[in-house]
Amino acid sequence: MLITSYNPSELGDTLITILRPDTATQTIETHANVTRISDADSGETLGYNFFDVSKTLGDLDANGQVHLTAEQVEQLNNLLKTNDFEPELVLDTDPKFVVGYVESAEAHPKSDHLQITKTNVGLEQPLQIVSGSPNMQANILVVVAKVGAMMPSGLIIWPGELRGVESDGMIVSGRELRLPNAPQRPGALILPADYQPVGAAFDFKRAQTLFTA
Repeated sequence: MLITSYNPSELGDTLITILRPDTATQTIETHANVTRISDADSGETLGYNFFDVSKTLGDLDANGQVHLTAEQVEQLNNLLKTNDFEPELVLDTDPKFVVGYVESAEAHPKSDHLQITKTNVGLEQPLQIVSGSPNMQANILVVVAKVGAMMPSGLIIWPGELRGVESDGMIVSGRELRLPNAPQRPGALILPADYQPVGAAFDFKRAQTLFTA
């Protein structure tokens, strides 16, 4: 997993890279302009902060999530090696927002508003996703934020559990995707039946006209 973000107005010329979810206890180690954050118990890397990153990658025309190229990942790995860190960044090109088909939706045994869905996103097995959308039902086409997705709000989707039931992803609304004129109320974005193939990367550009004023 490799999630990267760049917010110069808030953090200056710093690239944030995230490899794993935060843990309760962490260790911070800084060499020159690179900081490694790791799990204090397992030693696994949680992420890196690259300061003055434009000196390595050049100007980044971004404000939010950054989708790095293979060359940029290699440049960052070289910087890690130069600073005595493991060059462990791996390019992740798997689309994180995809079209899904809800095969089934069943009531959560411990909730009066949650539903447990089996949602096909083009993999061998459907994903189990717990949803609180009031319009959730079987046989609809939706947008799924897979594990590793960064929402426009900055929220990162990790494997989770809702009321004791595992959930691997999130079925999202137009409001959560910040699509123009999306209804400002809870409810999954239900796509037209032939909008895009199941498993395809969600087309954000096309989606700009999904809602009318």
